[in-house]
Amino acid sequence: MSRIVYVNGEWMPEADAKISVFDRGFQFADSIYEITAVLGGKLIDYHGHAQRLSRSLTALGIPVPVSEEHMLALHRQAIARNGVEEGLVYLQVSRGVQDRDFMFGADLSPTFVIFTQSKKVLDNPKWKTGISVITMPDGRWVNRQIKTVQLLYSSLAKMEAAKAGADDAIFIEDGFITEASSSNVHIVTREGTLITRQLSNALLHGITRGSILDLARQAGVPVEERRFTLDEARNAAEIFITSATAFVMPVVRLDGEPVGEGVPGPVSGRFLQLYIQDRIATAI
Repeated sequence: MSRIVYVNGEWMPEADAKISVFDRGFQFADSIYEITAVLGGKLIDYHGHAQRLSRSLTALGIPVPVSEEHMLALHRQAIARNGVEEGLVYLQVSRGVQDRDFMFGADLSPTFVIFTQSKKVLDNPKWKTGISVITMPDGRWVNRQIKTVQLLYSSLAKMEAAKAGADDAIFIEDGFITEASSSNVHIVTREGTLITRQLSNALLHGITRGSILDLARQAGVPVEERRFTLDEARNAAEIFITSATAFVMPVVRLDGEPVGEGVPGPVSGRFLQLYIQDRIATAI
């Protein structure tokens, strides 16, 4: 069945959805995106994604295309029109269309797209087995807190990981872990402290990351937000990554060596269950 997608104020079959070749999102990656998970036909952590969208657009000087209320209504319409019970809602806003030039005008109209993906986000089989990751130098631009579509380096990193027989890549900069190719990285020390890198322009300000830290503090788990080294990760009891699509994913091998006992640990498993229970209860 063809999906119904939203393009610049109109709903249409995906085969009819067209974007200009002169769109700056296509030519310059001058574009912002967000992905929100859907469970039971409801949006998970939606308000965090909506707020980050506004922050990212403001950082690039792109107008927010619709009001907060209309944005939520469009997400719900996308879910309803496509009958999505479980999956994702993807939105993208570019600066708009003009003849190709590095300089851009002040009067551009943003290009605004929403589409859905029906797919399983619960019962991920890798939650039980964990994933293997390799490390790579972080070769992305410096403003990673802005959720742009500049994802080429992350895409190539995932391909390199696959070639090495791993599931993902973790980026290293100046001896410290920044994040994974499309997710935030956390470690749990052998003393039970949760450590994650503090917010800065070195990493995306993950919505799931923030939710997990809130849940950890509510559960009485010690939390430190600071930089941590690759050696700290190698010596950790657990490593896990968080994202809107993977929720809480345990890492069991790092550069071919086992993490902790080499199996998903109890802390990441606890956070996964807490996150699912809390976010299903608060879905909208």
